[in-house]
Amino acid sequence: MVEIFEPHAIEKRSMEIITEELNGRTWPEPQFSIIRRCIHTSADFDYADNLRFSPDAEKIGVKLLRNGCNIVTDTKMAFAGINKNRLEAYGGKAYCFISDKDVIEEAKERGCTRATVAMEKGGKLEGPTIFAIGNAPTALIELDNLIKQKKIEPALIIGVPVGFVNVVESKELIMRSGVPYIVAEGRKGGSNIAATICNAMLYYNGEI
Repeated sequence: MVEIFEPHAIEKRSMEIITEELNGRTWPEPQFSIIRRCIHTSADFDYADNLRFSPDAEKIGVKLLRNGCNIVTDTKMAFAGINKNRLEAYGGKAYCFISDKDVIEEAKERGCTRATVAMEKGGKLEGPTIFAIGNAPTALIELDNLIKQKKIEPALIIGVPVGFVNVVESKELIMRSGVPYIVAEGRKGGSNIAATICNAMLYYNGEI
């Protein structure tokens, strides 16, 4: 029998179902909120096992967002999915440079991906920056290169590209990079998951 819910109650009931189906498994907050929202977005309980957090990464992310940091995404889809009203209320701003004319032209000239050039451009922003990568392994590879060259120091990397080519390897690079990270190990992820992780930290209102 179909249950009828008021719109505001649908998410609440969904989270209740997720919690029930986790069969008592819990994580310290705000990790638990991030994991549940990723499951809610995807209906995929694998995120209970494949999300990896560097020490205190989720707390670092919440603090950064509450203090008005930048978010740079690799896709317009991830950019669109971030709650920019909430982000801007904290004084932060989201950016996606992937379709900028200068990025497109430089990528053609250099024979590299637009994601590579977009990460370089994002690294020039002033202030702490979270990089939320849901599609392009080359974005993670370039971030790792820039970190090694000491050209950038990301405040946090959300590394959740989805796919088959260099996806697993690029995530492993980030987990060895020495910067705070939230990574979905393996092939799963996506722009929606990158945005979801950002939103989960934006929506978290507990103490840190």
